Amino acid sequence: MVKVPAQFHIGPVLIAPATVLAPMAGVTDTVFRRLIRQQGGCGLLMTEFTSSHGVVATQKARKPTRTFRYLAFEPEEHPITAQLFGADPKVMAEAARVCQDLGFDAVDINFGCPVNKVVKCNGGSGCLRDLPLVRRILTEVRKAITIPLTMKFRAGWNDKELVYLEMGRLAEECGLQAIALHPRTREQGYAGRADWSRIAALKAATKTIPVIGNGDILTPEDACRMVAETGCDAVMIGRAAASNPWIFRQIQEYVTTGSYFRPTERDRYDMMRKYYDMMSDQAAPDTVGKMKQFATYFTHGVRNGSKLRTIIYQSQTVSEILEKVDAFFQGELVAA
Repeated sequence: MVKVPAQFHIGPVLIAPATVLAPMAGVTDTVFRRLIRQQGGCGLLMTEFTSSHGVVATQKARKPTRTFRYLAFEPEEHPITAQLFGADPKVMAEAARVCQDLGFDAVDINFGCPVNKVVKCNGGSGCLRDLPLVRRILTEVRKAITIPLTMKFRAGWNDKELVYLEMGRLAEECGLQAIALHPRTREQGYAGRADWSRIAALKAATKTIPVIGNGDILTPEDACRMVAETGCDAVMIGRAAASNPWIFRQIQEYVTTGSYFRPTERDRYDMMRKYYDMMSDQAAPDTVGKMKQFATYFTHGVRNGSKLRTIIYQSQTVSEILEKVDAFFQGELVAA
């Protein structure tokens, strides 16, 4: 069995094991990242993708904003990367300097987001149609910081405008320390299959920096299969981690022993309760909304999960949600 590597480097930063939590808007905040870190097995955490214009505006205003909450992190989250998006090279460079000053281990640039409101501003995957702009952004940001610079991107705008090999060359020429490819196109969104052969082609064409593979990893077996089929240096997991926060631990166990932990109903309850307790301790304005959002993810695999989701969606306060989660699982565990 070809295994997920035990480690890799992003410049001088050691990532061990070679697994990365993908940046996900509305998901990978500091609470979720710390939950992932506590489960074990994740080598590198990444923030939600963050507007470079928002970072710079907040820095100039010198007052806390929602944008800066995206960049909040705790010491136990190291190594951690800040992910930025934008299309103005100067603004991107200034935002990257702010992230370096905040103590991040690396900065990542998002050239993959397919969402319309980002793309219409030429951010995210919108930049894939303007490679000279990509070069200017990479050049300016690389000059602005001393910590490692990486980027995450899609294969291209559509199947007729594939630019992932050119993006790899740009990364090497501009002095980046790693790249991550999600091999779907912007046009695909999250539909269809992630074509891992594109990751393999990028790895074969890239000589000096690590290639991180992303897309359609749902199980530990998938992670090892991606490495076997593509030769990638590390794997990045997004949506599967939201519904299965144990996946990084499972990958580490699988490559070590050939088998892995499978959560029981009790484990699912304990994990859900832990996340909700962490959320309530944070006392953010959107705590109830976040609890409802994560109910969608965390009830995946729970017996009678649809019933639990309905109960949570109908609740109005943090205490009500906690009480109803406790009561639900108490009944389910007794029934089991």
